[in-house]
Amino acid sequence: MEEKKPSLLKNILTVLISIAIAGLFLWLALKGLDFDKIKGSLQKANYLWVAFAGFFGVSAYWFRAIRWNLLLEPMGHKISNSNSLWSLSFGYLMNLTIPRSGEVARSTALYGVEKVPVDKSFGTIILERVVDLVCMGIFALLTLVFKYDALLAFYKAATQQKASEKKELNWFEQYLLKIGITDLEQFYFFSKIAIGIIVIAVLTYLFIYKKDKLIDFAKGVFEGLKSILTLEQKGKFILYTAGIWICYFFASYLVCFALPETSNFTPADGCFILVVGTLGMIIPASGGVGAFNLAMKFGFTALFISMGKDAVEGGELGLAYSFITLPLQIIIMLVMGLISIPMLAKNRKI
Repeated sequence: MEEKKPSLLKNILTVLISIAIAGLFLWLALKGLDFDKIKGSLQKANYLWVAFAGFFGVSAYWFRAIRWNLLLEPMGHKISNSNSLWSLSFGYLMNLTIPRSGEVARSTALYGVEKVPVDKSFGTIILERVVDLVCMGIFALLTLVFKYDALLAFYKAATQQKASEKKELNWFEQYLLKIGITDLEQFYFFSKIAIGIIVIAVLTYLFIYKKDKLIDFAKGVFEGLKSILTLEQKGKFILYTAGIWICYFFASYLVCFALPETSNFTPADGCFILVVGTLGMIIPASGGVGAFNLAMKFGFTALFISMGKDAVEGGELGLAYSFITLPLQIIIMLVMGLISIPMLAKNRKI
């Protein structure tokens, strides 16, 4: 029982930190905007378009599950599409509880139903992330070509927000002043050094005492990464990858048609929204709450500025959009994840 306490404490701290990050970003997103106008936009929305977006959101699960099978086949593991789908869904469900825990949960779930070693399947998940990064780069490039003015406006909106926040001391800095720490720059400088020393100490400990386990794990991950070089169906892999990101695009773009004020957005606008939203979801906030909302506030503000429209209205509509899209994503994760639990239990191999 004693061995589980540090892990439990770590998980609790991770959840609390992610909730705190979500709360901070949500406060920044809502700051200075008229929530009544946002509420009015939500009441006027056509939720049939949201249902269409949800269909593409679920379809992305299926494409990703089938593509995962293609990566596992070169390692000698032919798994069923259903077990792949439910393992994937369970992983996404776990991401709602502890940020970034879904990858390990997904590999563990797959081992339970297909006996694929965790380190090997985890290696393929890392490969998926690399491929996703490339696809994200393609959408970012398209956005740079067709929506350069909006990207520039997005950058200015984000940096101006950051600059304005620096003018006032936050609660932590005010607390430091109260306890006698007056040189904040020096405090932050030495804090960075302390964090660096801690990181080096942790890495040194892992290298000395956990080296063999890390090497074995790295070998399994490397074998997973090599699987793309031995794919027999590279064409299908590319096709399914395209299918995943086309689904992502429509899942985000179709929601624009639900709001009357954004129903005239172009596919280029949709690319921009997808890129900005993905950047928001990268931040380890609980369920993407707050970070995604703030990203959409900045993103729609930038779009409206580039169109010569009111920036404040853009921010309000960005939040309205986020209050539709983010709950939709979370609902899909919850429904698919909760269904996955009995399905994985039924197919579990002893």
